[in-house]
Amino acid sequence: MKIDLEQTILRNMLTNEQYMRKVIPFIKSDFFEGVYRSLFGEIIKFVGKYNKLPTLDSFKIEIDQSVKFTEQTYTHALDILPTIFEAKDENEEWLLDTTEKWCQDRAVYLAIMESIQIIDGKHDTMTKDALPDILQNALAVCFDTNVGHDYLENVDERYDFYHEQEERIPFDLEYFNTITKGGLPNKTLNIALAGTGVGKSLFMCHVAASALSQGRNVLYITLEMAEERIAERIDANLMNVAIDQLDHMSEKMFKDRVGKIAASTQGKLIIKEYPTGAAHTSHFRALLNELKLKRKFLPEIIFVDYLNICASSRMKGMGGAINSYSYIKSIAEELRGLAVEFNVPIMSATQTTRSGFGNSDPGLEDTSESFGLPATADLMFALVSNEEMDKLGQIMVKQLKNRYNDPSANKRFVVGIDRSKMRLYDVEQSEQTLTKEEDDDIPVFEKTRAGEKLKGIKFN
Repeated sequence: MKIDLEQTILRNMLTNEQYMRKVIPFIKSDFFEGVYRSLFGEIIKFVGKYNKLPTLDSFKIEIDQSVKFTEQTYTHALDILPTIFEAKDENEEWLLDTTEKWCQDRAVYLAIMESIQIIDGKHDTMTKDALPDILQNALAVCFDTNVGHDYLENVDERYDFYHEQEERIPFDLEYFNTITKGGLPNKTLNIALAGTGVGKSLFMCHVAASALSQGRNVLYITLEMAEERIAERIDANLMNVAIDQLDHMSEKMFKDRVGKIAASTQGKLIIKEYPTGAAHTSHFRALLNELKLKRKFLPEIIFVDYLNICASSRMKGMGGAINSYSYIKSIAEELRGLAVEFNVPIMSATQTTRSGFGNSDPGLEDTSESFGLPATADLMFALVSNEEMDKLGQIMVKQLKNRYNDPSANKRFVVGIDRSKMRLYDVEQSEQTLTKEEDDDIPVFEKTRAGEKLKGIKFN
């Protein structure tokens, strides 16, 4: 059966130019065995040189002149050539699907064989660290038949795209929905910038709780706090109870409240802890695949708390050989790649630089360790607070980058914050949402309702 399929693939490559053009980028010579490998090599060489399919006679001449054939394979090739050049009317959709599955099976088989060599210490160049990438690349074999968007021809598709309702994860905060045009789209990386203790984790816990309340499946990855501490914050948020009062609840009351939360949502929340600095996207990908297999759980949004203490799968083990700019940029790119791969938005956070720690009006330059991070993110905003604003129960949000909307509109706004209950809420806005260029030199908090009170106060 395997031989017949290989022959079918080669026959259609030689007689169906449209099919050949679609599959040739994805098929490797190693996928074939025996004489079929040599024949495939000759097809690739001929098409690459002349950009056309060979005739039976020209192909025989090429085989005669080739040094890749032994006497045995040469005889075998001449015997099967008439059959291979016999055109048949195959169902193209079936043919492409079958070829893709064959490529996937062969890629996985070869990856397993190579992995065995590595494990046995018989591979010349690769070590065991390469195993996850080898297997992942094999599992990722997929025919991409899309050759691009024809601007003048694909008018209908483009019009439909402009008017279709893109799936998003909405916030329960008015101004965050405004600046994102309704929430976080899939395949995006979204970053909150803040100093220590300002509220990075609180923000993400609140948004995670909100998503769960909407019936969404949520995955929360923590690299800083224990799973129980994240769950504690979400308990306080969803139960509307001060976090220091949770341990005063009776067991019955606590279970009753969790039961009410469970009854009010169709979603699930999974919290997974990894050691600080030890986990990267390969670990997250393995977790996602395991959750899908064992729990039938597919997240609709992923939180990573937080980016700076992730590891990079591409640059692991390089130690001091890599600078922090490249390292953090690599982590951001890998997280965004994960968002695209699993078709979800990812929400994460980053620390401010030392210089930005006390800055009342932070910018992209205050991104800790890497300017490459905002270059990769789809949405980036700063969370800014101080003692006076805490007394007012508010936190300032400043847009730094926004691919969803005009970042100059609602560039700055405030949200209410209840740190005891780990909650955010909408508050009345005032003149702080100035967007005119001439206002850019005015310190941000002088534009707020409490501006006079806030002048000269150091922010953290």
